[in-house]
Amino acid sequence: MVEIIPAILPEDFSDLEEKLSLVVGHAPMVHIDVTNSTLTPKSNWPYDGDQTDFLKIVNEVEGFPFWEETSFEVHLMVKNPKEIIEDWILAGAERIIIHFESFDDDELSRTLSILKNRFSKNNSHLGVEVGLAVNIETQMEKIYPHVLEADFIHLMSIEKIGEQGHPFDQKIFDRIKELKEKFPETIVSVDGGINLENASELIEAGANRLIIGSAIFTSGDPEEALLDFQELTN
Repeated sequence: MVEIIPAILPEDFSDLEEKLSLVVGHAPMVHIDVTNSTLTPKSNWPYDGDQTDFLKIVNEVEGFPFWEETSFEVHLMVKNPKEIIEDWILAGAERIIIHFESFDDDELSRTLSILKNRFSKNNSHLGVEVGLAVNIETQMEKIYPHVLEADFIHLMSIEKIGEQGHPFDQKIFDRIKELKEKFPETIVSVDGGINLENASELIEAGANRLIIGSAIFTSGDPEEALLDFQELTN
């Protein structure tokens, strides 16, 4: 079963609440993008100013709004993910996605090992999955030593990450097929520029999860748009 996961790049806490309210109850998982201007040019909530909202959630162990009604994965588009990973896990994230481009090889292997040992379903009640994100310009063979160290691979299908609405890169189809040929059991999620026209091709190429932002939230009817994507997986 292919997962359709709405993606939110929050402008602030109220924007997060509003967008969640549009898809909660219709999607079992929601993707939250996080940037702090280290791996991407811009910062977004909660790293673009006052972090009071986020710190309150963490300190009170309340989780995000609607956390009892949906699950969250958090995409850390940052160069220093080790500094903030645990905060997001305590905030209720069930999947954490870190970038290949944030580490050198040895550091990445150590980080993936530590995360899986501390937070995986086998070793913790938190049961967190760890995904490895890869930018579209990164050569696929560079990630091969780390594929089995992660719970899933998160392939970016746009060149400019950290902002929604950028054009879809056709190279992603070959990248999915290449990864699936070498690691057929690996779960592959695809993120960026996905619409109804290319979603079916991504599924056919082998994608297991589609992360969709603009095509849902700028559609005028997010609930209906989400349903249209979900129908592609039946």
